[in-house]
Amino acid sequence: MKYWVCVTTEENWKIIRKSNIWGVPERARRIIENVEPGDMLAIYVIQTRLRDKIVPSRFVGIFEASSKPFYDESKLFVKYKGKAFPYRIRLKPVRIFHKPLYVKSLVPRLSFIRNKRFWTVYFRRAMFEIPKEDFATIISEAE
Repeated sequence: MKYWVCVTTEENWKIIRKSNIWGVPERARRIIENVEPGDMLAIYVIQTRLRDKIVPSRFVGIFEASSKPFYDESKLFVKYKGKAFPYRIRLKPVRIFHKPLYVKSLVPRLSFIRNKRFWTVYFRRAMFEIPKEDFATIISEAE
């Protein structure tokens, strides 16, 4: 079993919750091809501006991969920086957090973040694998 962080926008988080599908652009195809049914995924929503308020980046839920990756060009997700997300997997919700888990508070305890000062750099990709211990930290801190 592998553990993943999936980086998305506020708009696409709503679509993920409704559809139970995760998708990545072409440049992340090789990464998503490593996901197997039973792998665990933490969904991370990037910093968002809602009207005049900035909502910090946060973890919002845990899902289990319930399919192998597949290709589907149908319009589902909102494009981000001109990129579509046709490489997809089906998901099974495990736990949707009642309160968002803001990442900044976790940075000191996450081993995959080596440079704690520039921690946001680690989340500038569609998805990435993390150690089991870091995934357990995320789960244990969520409400």
